[in-house]
Amino acid sequence: MSSASNTPLLDTIDTPDKLRLLKPEQLPQVADELRRELIDAVSVTGGHLGAGLGVVELTTALHYVFNTPADRIIWDVGHQAYPHKILTGRRDRIRTLRMGGGLSGFTKRTESEYDPFGTAHSSTSISAGLGMAVARDLKGGNNNVIAVIGDGSMSAGMAYEAMNNAGSLNSRLIVILNDNDMSIAPPVGAMSAYLARLLSGRTYTSAREALKHLAHHLPKFFEERALRAEEYARGMVTGGTLFEELGFFYVGPIDGHNLDHLLPVLTNVRDAEHGPILVHIVTKKGKGYAPAEESDDKYHGVVKFDVATGKQMKAKSNAPSYTAVFGQSLVKEAQKDDKIVAITAAMPGGTGVDIFEKSFPKRTFDVGIAEQHAVTFAAGLATEGFKPFCALYSTFLQRGYDQVVHDVAIQNLPVRFAIDRAGLVGADGPTHAGAFDNAYLGCLPNFIIMAAGDEADLVHMVATQVAINNAPSALRYPRGEGLGVELPDVGIPLEIGKGRVLREATGKSKVALLSFGTRLGECLKAAEELESHGLSTTVADARFMKPLDVDLVMKLAANHEVLITVEEGSIGGFGTHVMQTLADHGVLDKGLRVRSMVLPDTFIDQDKPDAMYAQAGLDAKGIVAKVFEALGKDVKAETVRTA
Repeated sequence: MSSASNTPLLDTIDTPDKLRLLKPEQLPQVADELRRELIDAVSVTGGHLGAGLGVVELTTALHYVFNTPADRIIWDVGHQAYPHKILTGRRDRIRTLRMGGGLSGFTKRTESEYDPFGTAHSSTSISAGLGMAVARDLKGGNNNVIAVIGDGSMSAGMAYEAMNNAGSLNSRLIVILNDNDMSIAPPVGAMSAYLARLLSGRTYTSAREALKHLAHHLPKFFEERALRAEEYARGMVTGGTLFEELGFFYVGPIDGHNLDHLLPVLTNVRDAEHGPILVHIVTKKGKGYAPAEESDDKYHGVVKFDVATGKQMKAKSNAPSYTAVFGQSLVKEAQKDDKIVAITAAMPGGTGVDIFEKSFPKRTFDVGIAEQHAVTFAAGLATEGFKPFCALYSTFLQRGYDQVVHDVAIQNLPVRFAIDRAGLVGADGPTHAGAFDNAYLGCLPNFIIMAAGDEADLVHMVATQVAINNAPSALRYPRGEGLGVELPDVGIPLEIGKGRVLREATGKSKVALLSFGTRLGECLKAAEELESHGLSTTVADARFMKPLDVDLVMKLAANHEVLITVEEGSIGGFGTHVMQTLADHGVLDKGLRVRSMVLPDTFIDQDKPDAMYAQAGLDAKGIVAKVFEALGKDVKAETVRTA
């Protein structure tokens, strides 16, 4: 199949129905233009590049063969869906990817009818697709449901739970396994493409069904052997025995960049009357863009870059990232303690575990996309006297919550959770925000919970976790750069459950700001502004949510008219614990004006982090406004009066 025209075709395609008007021999040209458009757009916006480049031909073929949006395509995770967005009416907005008011970096139901399911966490597509397929059957429909899932996402148990259920229900469901790591597939080529086309065709599938029907009429002994003989014979040729055992009809592997291979196979599985079917394709991340092909890890997610050279335009900063500080601190602690091990779930670079791995490769464990396993694996290590640091994003730790409760907290095992991406995360939006861990961990008995106010305190908190041998602990810190404070050479364990006062009000004090986490910097800025209005302000850093520094809280309550708690988390977290303490001590009955500043009860769409925190009211301006609200004053009027 070859491109036959120099006339741009992508300009004529605003929706997939226009794509389906083309001839098959024109599709390679569409794919070439789609790839160039993707590279150019992401060079402007930043975002996920390698995964999208790897599925350009697949995306083109799916929308050509299937009748979308009536046929449902679910992109697992969704970071590979940029080509899909370009073909489905969003090309004119593709340069707003991951920006405030722009397109999401993942699929999103409210964004397009071509996005039947919102994604961003992995391994959910088969479960969602099966639900849609069963709903179709219950309604008497006949549309197709296609789940596209990567080989990395297939490391999560949820995918197999869904496949097992799909096999038992026997609903007509198509799963596309996008194998871009060569971790499953044998070499692909003309012979495997021929076999895939043959085995997915009606002649073979109908013959196979006839054989099954015949076998069911044989004595049980012969029936079982006849069916096994057919499956194992085909498994020896194609390698699909695992999926066959789960009840799927396996087709593949085939070259995911060859439209001559993709189109007939997808057409065959579309027209098949049985299900479920798994189509195994092999692709290359970064396909068609040399810098991404040569370094697919660095081009999985990118900032703005120069298309000609591939050089990424990263902003310079004097402050290290919190992630890097965590990784470096853990290395220093591990040099002194050979019981320290690090665990992550397919995010070594995102959590700083890659830094640890360079120094201690045998003490580093990347378990794949399997947070539930990561937590219980860490618990097992803890029972044998090791000091496991389980480093996960807050948003991903949610996936292992039952294990946190059952396998760690109830047994009071000293697993150390390093919770990256606390608070709002910018371009990744609400699916990746670390909004809930204060609330969902704070309600658990036995836990010690800390949040770093700055990068220097993070160093000390890593040392503190190392020293905690009698309870599980959690340390949360945000994405991005620190405040630029001087880092200590070594971490010194903190006194458990004790906060600190960074700024003491002078004279007649009215306001106390009690911070938990890195809104501390904004609290200090707010204090300066309040001082200019004649409001002497104390700024304290709680450091610990559990156990809470009750003495500090009571002192602030006794000596101030207003007490404001500030955190980068949802309702039910730090502020709730402070409020409970004040209520238990009868302080709320004495006229203290208390306010808890938390993330609003909504999911905040992607934007620059500063803009998101401003929207949430958790910047210095918002803190000042909350103080005036508590005092019953108008901040605008006060600003004019003191000018």
